[in-house]
Amino acid sequence: MGVLISAIILFWAGFMIYKKYKPQPVLFIGGLAMMYIAAIFGYGTILGPKATTGAVVFDAFDSIRAVMSSTAAKLGLNIMSVGAFAKYMEKIGASKALVRMTIKPLLALKAPYLVMAGTWIVGMLIGLCINSASGLAMLLMVTIYPVLIGLGVSRLSATSAVATTLCFDWSPADTGTILSAETAGINPVIYWSHYQVPIVAVALIVVSTLHYFTQKYFDKKAGHVVAPLEVEKADAQAEEEKVPGFYALLPIVPLALILIFSPLLIHTIKVNIVTAMYIGLTIGMICEYCRWRDGKKVLGDIQTFFDGMGMQMANVITLIVAGQTFAKGLISMGVISTLVEGSKNLGFSPMAMMLVMVAIIAGSSIVMGSGNAPFFAFAALTPAVAAASGIHSVLMLVPMHFAASIMRNCSPITAVIVVSSGMGGVSPFDVIKRTAIPMAGAMAVTLGMTFFYYATGW
Repeated sequence: MGVLISAIILFWAGFMIYKKYKPQPVLFIGGLAMMYIAAIFGYGTILGPKATTGAVVFDAFDSIRAVMSSTAAKLGLNIMSVGAFAKYMEKIGASKALVRMTIKPLLALKAPYLVMAGTWIVGMLIGLCINSASGLAMLLMVTIYPVLIGLGVSRLSATSAVATTLCFDWSPADTGTILSAETAGINPVIYWSHYQVPIVAVALIVVSTLHYFTQKYFDKKAGHVVAPLEVEKADAQAEEEKVPGFYALLPIVPLALILIFSPLLIHTIKVNIVTAMYIGLTIGMICEYCRWRDGKKVLGDIQTFFDGMGMQMANVITLIVAGQTFAKGLISMGVISTLVEGSKNLGFSPMAMMLVMVAIIAGSSIVMGSGNAPFFAFAALTPAVAAASGIHSVLMLVPMHFAASIMRNCSPITAVIVVSSGMGGVSPFDVIKRTAIPMAGAMAVTLGMTFFYYATGW
């Protein structure tokens, strides 16, 4: 009965959002409703014994407070800082300068969609150093997104490519990778090199190709005209605005700091996303003072940064918290555990059981708007399920782990889609229409390679 009630609420939420109701309150209402129903009918608890307020009626709201506190302090601060930095770079003309600097050689290729597909590949490689999908997407939205727009790619196409740049959580330092390796009883480096790298190597070709044709098709269908930025006009505008050419380097400063001070180069010093943004902001302020020699103007322009933080809180972070509240409601109703236990009792073959587990993870990622939440919840169950199915646990963990990170890019409430859409000024629902086909290709590669591993006895 709990699954049926959850399905009804899920359908209601989807219908309301489809009808263009504000998604945040819809998801909050749905999540709260499921939490209270779970508590009243005994399907589950809202908060644990140590976390409860002592009154069930308050527990649901306290769970929202807890999610808001943790989200705003961690992921939220990253989102606000990057979004604010992007606004400041736009304010001082640095974003336009970056476009001007890169646009000439890229225009010479006369293939904007090829550059876009290449951007996705570069993003995947950078993802080895930056384990946050939303963090990486935000950095690319500040740096490469304006360039893609300048080449003539539509905002939706550029956003879709950037948002999916880490659809595989394949870094050896990724928490999901480490958890999978430990659960399977395999060294994390072996798990990464023997199982993840071969899958991603194939996916780089398949998914980038699908992005090229998918985004080109949708742009043509929408009547988008590829109109590259007129370099002469941009140069004239820059001359009029007196934006120094070296300002093109300012948007890249945070990304450079994060890559340099990482295991890739200098591992003794760590620079996280927020720190890098504040350093970049400070350098921008210094450059602005040298440019204008007007302290009042320079300090006044910092308000753009603060306004950008507020916009991200109002539009992005609240949606993420609402999505997590809805996911909490589903967990409280026992939906996920019921599906897993039901599948175990049906006596599926090893590969069929793997497909069931992947399907559950994939569906949960879309509904919850999170890859880590469902995977972390089910990872501990995998060895027992795998043993009962007669399959090595690694052959179940790899596709489950990748399915979680792939399918979150098909959810309109997941952080990376919401963040990218907000910075690109497009609807997250329009973005997932563009990401569905490339992500289907990513899933096909993952499952195909897993069947290959099984057949060859890896």
